Amino acid sequence: MERKNAWLSYGEADETAMEKLAKDYRAFLDAGKTERECVTELVREAEANGYVNLETKLAAGEKIQPGDKVYAVGMKKIMTLFHVGQEPLEKGMNILGAHIDSPRLDIKQNPLYEDTQQALLETHYYGGIKKYQWVARPLALHGVAALKDGSVVDINIGEDINDPVVGISDLLIHLAGEQMSKKADKVIEGEDLNILIGSMPKPADKDENEKAESELVKKNILALLKEKYGIEEEDFLSAEIEAVPAGPARDYGIDRSMIMGYGHDDRVCAYPSLIAQLESKDLEKTGVCILVDKEEIGSV
Repeated sequence: MERKNAWLSYGEADETAMEKLAKDYRAFLDAGKTERECVTELVREAEANGYVNLETKLAAGEKIQPGDKVYAVGMKKIMTLFHVGQEPLEKGMNILGAHIDSPRLDIKQNPLYEDTQQALLETHYYGGIKKYQWVARPLALHGVAALKDGSVVDINIGEDINDPVVGISDLLIHLAGEQMSKKADKVIEGEDLNILIGSMPKPADKDENEKAESELVKKNILALLKEKYGIEEEDFLSAEIEAVPAGPARDYGIDRSMIMGYGHDDRVCAYPSLIAQLESKDLEKTGVCILVDKEEIGSV
């Protein structure tokens, strides 16, 4: 069956509305590169559109009534929004569902090590990724760490234009003869997806025995993390840090007809589902929008 190009069906008003949605979607992609960040943005937009936290409503002893707009958040990674309709729930609901997790590299719980005077982070990949696509590209680190004093710090390294980025090094072409003869799924192995984060050693103290000093690059990285985030090496055990492609979403194509950005799958469904939920009015059946994580691993 031949399908008509959707662009041909848009009028001027449609294009204006579509461009606004696309601009807002790009901003959502930039602000929400992890599930936690997505939920933060989702809550902000929901509350701006009259939604109330379900826990707050129940704690106040308020009864849920037709027309109410409520949301609930689980583990700061999943979210459900309800716009209560006029009909009782046993008559059914209209449900929109999508996931807000995307393929990425998770930083392990004891990740930092030094090798050949370089500091690296060990990772394991989350979701189905083409491993060779993750080398020789700028990566950013997003996440949280729970410190010994009980406080939780947000980590975001690599998105601000003045930030450094990190990455996974690859072989120069004239040194990669053996690598280039491998199949695509073997060119880069999972255990080779270690992120290079530094190469500058911490100067040894003058009164210390220089021979006793080791892992000076690692020590310098830890000193920088301590200075900016208050993080010590043990804090990696309680941290949840993800490596994702650095940089903002962009218009793609000379005609600006497409969007290039990390996290299209499945946030291209999640964000329009949210907007459809927020813009719904005078519902007969209750409208529900469910946005979840853990889809990309395929087994939960």
